[in-house]
Amino acid sequence: MLPESDGGPSGRSHDGPHADPPGTPSGRPSGAPPGRPSGDDRARGRRPLRAGAAWAVLLLALLLTLLLSLAVGSRPIPPAEVLRALLHGGDGAEARVVLEMRLPRTVIGLMVGAALGLAGAVLQGLTRNPIAEPGVLGLGQGASCGVVLAIALFGVHTLSGYVWFAFAGAAAAAVVAYAVAAGGRGGRGGATPVKLALAGAAVNAFAVAVISAVVTTDATVNDEFRFWQVGALSGRGTDVASQVLPFLAAGAVLVLVAARGLDALALGDDTARGLGQNVAVVRVTGAAGATVLTGAAVAAAGPVAFVGLAVPHVARALVGADHRRLLAACLLLGPVMLLLSDVVGRIVFPPSEVPAGVMTALVGVPFLVATVRRRAVVAA
Repeated sequence: MLPESDGGPSGRSHDGPHADPPGTPSGRPSGAPPGRPSGDDRARGRRPLRAGAAWAVLLLALLLTLLLSLAVGSRPIPPAEVLRALLHGGDGAEARVVLEMRLPRTVIGLMVGAALGLAGAVLQGLTRNPIAEPGVLGLGQGASCGVVLAIALFGVHTLSGYVWFAFAGAAAAAVVAYAVAAGGRGGRGGATPVKLALAGAAVNAFAVAVISAVVTTDATVNDEFRFWQVGALSGRGTDVASQVLPFLAAGAVLVLVAARGLDALALGDDTARGLGQNVAVVRVTGAAGATVLTGAAVAAAGPVAFVGLAVPHVARALVGADHRRLLAACLLLGPVMLLLSDVVGRIVFPPSEVPAGVMTALVGVPFLVATVRRRAVVAA
């Protein structure tokens, strides 16, 4: 930057009460407080380094968690044997344990954790509610209701059969909640965050009532449903993963499309409209993506709690509130929390296992408490 001229109007065009004194360091724009880096300086300096460190930590944590999921269990397997089985296969006992039992379980955990993390981040952004998670629209209980009805009315008794009914139940819950929030004589203003939360609570309560009515009157359904309701990764095979993968991919695409609109919604509906966003389209797209992700996740592993609530807060503390970065971080951090919970559940009471759905709260609570104590908790 050339020094400002001492004479003539053109040389003083940017002067004012906050003009930089003579000798301002080159590269700092006019008006920047002395000794404080400008936005460009921060963009080229410490901020990318911090962001790079955060992404490196997330990737390393995911890789280590995947290795732990494959190596740890009632029969510990050395990491070298795990890698050998993955790369070269084999007919030995350890290779069969890795490839036939732990690998499908790890893949399901990877998919379900990513889906719940993404769904939680989107729903917190849509509702501007820091405690929102997939249950806020009744999605989890809707999926559970679908499974109960599948067992009781249609005689479905396999995990691969549960997938479709769980997905249908979650979709029905989301449609009803959104219709209630957006319609009626008091529907002016559309499906606002408060209306969505209230409608979701009503749908959630109705689904719980239906589930209770069925399982308390049919002992056979209760015996079968209670094992699925806990939420677990064990017993899931590649057939379940192949069935839910297309839904997870479609849901991920929808939430990524809505990411920029979610950033605008964080400023309020009126501001978002002023920035050129169609608020209704953003909400429908985001809610549809969260519904597909939640339905597929619950269908694959049962109603796993806490992941959708805790993961977005921890991710936001690491990478900030921009939804494109936030969603990418949740995509990595969700599997870490779920698979780590599953690993801990395998070893805490050997030789029995504690289901992952039980362990997620025990493992996730310390992370969330530490995040809340260190930072202000916001939804976007």
